[in-house]
Order: sequence, then C-alpha cells, then structure tokens
Amino acid sequence: MFINHNYKEIVESIPQEVVLVAVSKTKPIEDIKEAYREGHRIFGENKVQEMVNKYEALPKDIEWHMIGHLQRNKVKYMAHFVNLIHGVDKMTTLVEIDKQAKKHDRVIDCLLQARIAKEETKFGLEFSQIEQILFSQQLHDLGNIRIKGLMGMATFTDDKEQIASEFAELSAFYEKMRARGCQLEVLSMGMSGDYEIALKHGSNMIRVGSAIFGDRNYLAGQ
Repeated sequence: MFINHNYKEIVESIPQEVVLVAVSKTKPIEDIKEAYREGHRIFGENKVQEMVNKYEALPKDIEWHMIGHLQRNKVKYMAHFVNLIHGVDKMTTLVEIDKQAKKHDRVIDCLLQARIAKEETKFGLEFSQIEQILFSQQLHDLGNIRIKGLMGMATFTDDKEQIASEFAELSAFYEKMRARGCQLEVLSMGMSGDYEIALKHGSNMIRVGSAIFGDRNYLAGQ
C-alpha cells in the first residue's frame, strides 16, 4: 500500500519550489490512486507501455514523466500525453521526439541527461556533448521539443562526499549554461536515497519512489 505518512513528511521537508516526482514504476494503479487522493499529480514511469496503460486508466489531470532510458521506437506511443521526458542522451532521440510531437501538434519538454556517476552502467552525456547540443543549429530547428533542463544520477554508493561532489559538478555546469543564455529551468537530481544531498546542491526536481511507496515489487504490473 501507498505509505501516506512518508509522502506527507517528504512534501513538508522539501522547499515549495522543488517538484516531487512520485516514481510509480511497477506499482499498481490502486497505489497511484491513493497518492492521487492525497493531492499528488506528478508520477514517473520507466517503461513506456506501463505508463500508457496507467495513463489510460487514471484521471487525465495527472502529469506523466518518462524517467527511464528511452528507445526511439517507443516515443510514438506516449507522444500524445507525456509531460516531461527525463534522461534524453542522444540527438537522434530528440529528433524522434520532435517528429512524434509534431504529429500531435504538441511541444514536448525534455531534460538532457548528464553522466556524472562513476559507473559504467549509467547512461548520459558528457558536459561537452550537452554544450554542443544546446548551442547546435539542429536543436534550434526542432520546433516541437523544448529543453527544460538537465538531469543526472549520482553513483550508487554510501560515500556521501562522492555523491555531493557529483551533484555539485552538475549544478555548476547547469548554472554555467544558464549564464551563457540557455533557457534552462529544471535541475533534476536526487532519488529516495540521496535527494536531501541533491537539494543542498540546487536540485529543484527530485524523483522519489521507494520512500513514498515502499520497497519495489518488480513483478507488479506484469
């Protein structure tokens, strides 16, 4: 079941300007409904088909965020409703999102994922690659997407100093890009285990799943 008291504690502990994305991946619709009854409207999913199924079954004022690594051939299934796509790490993916958004006369917001973790398994772009995309003519020519900001996931470690260092690095780069005229509004850093560190380093969007919904059941929804 949805852990109500944890949700309220988290909401009360974060600054008002910070967006809380409730990560509902693998969680049943009833858990999302309970969070919805508490007033929450922003949910994150990492599998397109699961998000589509939940979108169709749940109220339409919910804001859906795609937080998983995105395959281009899946964009078409969610282009008519997705609110924010986290973790875009290829220009070719941006081109496909723009193409599918145009079909629905929409502008889809996206975050570019920076690779800040010291782990080979993490996706993401180097800072130099992000800079190249942000100032490229190719991006400028895409009229149906909007780069709203940057996202990064820290190394999965108990070393809080390392996590803080990685978040600080991304935060400094984010501010550098804003100073150079990029219209960035979102710095998405921090999950259940490290969002408090992320907030200290300027994050204004956190993605929290297990701290709200409890331990994940990976069989749910299958």
